[in-house]
Amino acid sequence: MNILALDTSMGACSAALLCATDGARALYARQDEMQRGHAEALMPMVAEVLGEAGIAAGDLDIIAATLGPGSFTGVRIAIAAARGLALVTNATLFGTDSLTVMARMSVITIQPSGPFAVAVDARREMLYLGLYDETGRKLDGPLLIAPDDAVERLPAALAMAVGSGARLLADAAAARARQVEPALATLQPSAMALAEIAREGGEASALFRPLYLRPPDAKPQAQAIGRR
Repeated sequence: MNILALDTSMGACSAALLCATDGARALYARQDEMQRGHAEALMPMVAEVLGEAGIAAGDLDIIAATLGPGSFTGVRIAIAAARGLALVTNATLFGTDSLTVMARMSVITIQPSGPFAVAVDARREMLYLGLYDETGRKLDGPLLIAPDDAVERLPAALAMAVGSGARLLADAAAARARQVEPALATLQPSAMALAEIAREGGEASALFRPLYLRPPDAKPQAQAIGRR
């Protein structure tokens, strides 16, 4: 089985190719941190991992993408690329949310001993929040939620949060006399983790479309709308 995974949802751009057979497994990956430029960087990464593995796009069985939440523009880039590739290769599409992919990376990196939160700073004093058990199985989310409200949803045994919003969540918890340890502040979604999730067939979203949770910041001007 050949799985191509794509992520452009947040502050990194990544592509990974997982080639798995009955007795062998090979992973080829590219990832660069960036705030913009995902559209220009993604397809060269795809070409590199396919070339390194020595397979053609037509050999792909599954094409996976993170669906959000994240950057309004970034989320659409991986989804559009995955749809286009699936159209010409007849590969199956697989999508899951960005926070679940980050949870898998956390399990690989720090092996949490109990439930934990993935908290991403969504700005305007809000968080993108997902709750997971120690294996990375989703318990709740993804949500767009204020830190104070997020504390109310935390399981009693939860003592750790990861991601760029982990400190915000920890501070809100401390104000409620709860201790939550922040970790992995620079954590990003990764196509490598997404490829593994797709191989297992876990945490798949029912619809392959962007998951924004909030409206875009840019809105048409009222006068421009009136002239149409």
